[in-house]
Amino acid sequence: MDMQMVNRVPDWVTPIAWIFLVLAVVSAVVITVDVARGRRHGSVAADLVWVAAALYLGPAAVVLHRRHVARTADATRDSEPSPAEVGLPGGGASAVAHLVGVPLVIASGLTIAGIDLWVMIIVIGVLAVALLLGYELLAGRAHGAGRRPPLARAAGAAVLTVLAFDVGMGGWMVVLHYNELMPPATEGSFWFLMQLGILLGLLTGYPAARWLVERGRSVPA
Repeated sequence: MDMQMVNRVPDWVTPIAWIFLVLAVVSAVVITVDVARGRRHGSVAADLVWVAAALYLGPAAVVLHRRHVARTADATRDSEPSPAEVGLPGGGASAVAHLVGVPLVIASGLTIAGIDLWVMIIVIGVLAVALLLGYELLAGRAHGAGRRPPLARAAGAAVLTVLAFDVGMGGWMVVLHYNELMPPATEGSFWFLMQLGILLGLLTGYPAARWLVERGRSVPA
């Protein structure tokens, strides 16, 4: 993501980006308030995943969050996790990893072959694995009545999820970069485009995440 590249992103993307970014922040605050008032998801780790979901789903995360709370509170309903519950941990890890990793790489000035895109993809991937590992351990312990899941199993689930997720997210970043559609990270359009990339990551990562959940190797949100 060479910051010296020509920015060919259409001007109309900027106002849309800022509107959605504001809605995303407001949605994250709404979910945080809901959690503080008792609309919980079974563990602190799961609560944080839902707050992070608002960073890329915006108001849709609020709707899904409240539906999930209502469904889990009704013991007569099907307890099988929905597609959203399966994919949200990976999406949340990616969203937070972007917020931390992008400024870190820019500040470091590190590049590979003169391009910081590759460093960003690596750093974001490593951070996402670490965040998912923490989630799997904390959420797994909550779901397992206090028994912490094996570290190797949690680490394997985190790595597989991030690799599958990066097919969409990393691929999107590469497409933007080589088509000169990657604006500087100081612009709202950059973060909006990263949010779209996270949605693509949810699509490519879903089969792996679903497979892990069905075999009891991962914990849904």
